[in-house]
This record gives sequence, C-alpha cells and structure tokens, in this order.
Amino acid sequence: MRATLLALLCLLLTPAAVKAQDSRLQTLSTLDTSRGWQAVGRLNVSDRAFCTATLIAPDRILTAAHCLYDRATGARIDDRQLTFLAGWRTGRAEATRGIRASVIEPGFQFTQGETLDRVASDLALLQLDQPIRLPSLQPFPVAASPAPAGTPVAVVSYARDRSEAPSLQDRCTVLDQRRDGVMVLSCAIDFGASGAPVFTVQNGQAQIVSVLSAMASSSGQIVALGMRLEGRLAALEAALHQTPTGARDSARFLRPDPS
Repeated sequence: MRATLLALLCLLLTPAAVKAQDSRLQTLSTLDTSRGWQAVGRLNVSDRAFCTATLIAPDRILTAAHCLYDRATGARIDDRQLTFLAGWRTGRAEATRGIRASVIEPGFQFTQGETLDRVASDLALLQLDQPIRLPSLQPFPVAASPAPAGTPVAVVSYARDRSEAPSLQDRCTVLDQRRDGVMVLSCAIDFGASGAPVFTVQNGQAQIVSVLSAMASSSGQIVALGMRLEGRLAALEAALHQTPTGARDSARFLRPDPS
C-alpha cells in the first residue's frame, strides 16, 4: 500500500490487545459446518481471479467494486465473464449463476491509487441472470445502521490458499468507524477476500454491516478495511434499475491489497 494510506492508519490505536481475543479461521468444508452460510459464495472472474460475494436478495449479490475491473488494463470486465458460485466448497456449488447486470458506487475510481477515499466507495451490486430460490440459500439482510467501534463481528471469505471452501472467523472486532466512511477491523484478510461480508450477529441473525476492500498495516498489525453501507444500497438498487444491462462508465481502478 502507498504511504498515504499507511500514514493515516498509523494514527489508529494499536489493535494488538483486540487481536489476541479474535477467533481463528474455521474452514467450512462440510455440510454441517457451512450450514447457514451458503449464501456467501465465490465470484469467479473468467478463469483469472476470484473474489467473495454475498446473496442479499434472490437475484442480487454484493461485492467489492474493484473485483469488476481488469488489474492489468484497468478496463471494466464484461458481466458475461463473471460467475457466482453460491456456497462453493470442495468442487461443488449450491447454485451457479451468471451476471446479468452490475453497478458500482459513483465515486469509485479504479486507477487513482490506494487511498482511504477509494476504500470508502469500493462497493458493487450485481444482478444474477436467474434468481436463486433454495431453502438452504437464504439471502442475508443488510444492517440499517453502522457497527460502532468495539462491536464484535464475523467474516466469511474465500482467499489465497483457501479458495475451495469458505472460512469463517466468528469473532473479530470493529476498531474504528472513520468519518470518511471507512471501517477498520481486526479481522483476518488475505488476497481473494475482497468483497467478503462483515456480519453482526444478534439472536442468531446475521446482518451485513460492511464488505472487505483492502488490508493495511497499523502499528505493526495487519488490519482489514471495509466501508459503511447505510444509505448506499438504495442508491445502487436505483442505478441497477436504470441501467439493466449493467454500468459501463469510465470509473477507474483502486487496487487494494486483497484482490
């Protein structure tokens, strides 16, 4: 990451004490361990890369905006090259869908470097080519309000060296809710975890409060970065309705660490 991002993060308090309380990653490789989390899936980008994405409606998934761009060229990837593998584990998906349309946060810029402003807008909403209506794949709701600093959260993600099954970290912590819209978390993150949902869990009900965008260093510790979601989903839904074939704007790429 560039010095500007690192310098800003160095202003945070050290997360070392919180890290000690975080849970380890648990691989969800069996039907029993993955039950309840199957709406999280792998978003394949042709045969070149993948991110994590989450079903939030029968025909909608949420992920990071930078997942929709070609890192080498900066070009927007055609929706037809994207495939959502819901509940992907050990070579099998609960459901496989193509992408009919996609929209991204209006302020997202693909090529202007790794800044906190870019992380704050690194969000995309995708429409599936067919709805998923299975009892085992219940969409996750998006929380109406942000999770304040100190809130315990959970993350389900695919990543480098664990691409064939998702992993659950059932306890990590919100370290900071910045005024610029960036959420800083103690959660484990690696390449491929971009787009992974961050959940609060209350009374057994999981709600999405952020989407992972990048990783950075703070006081010698690796931290995860996401964005605040409140108010943004409605705007993305409106844009999706207005652009049924998907957004094809000139937004440029922010390349956060995990991609």
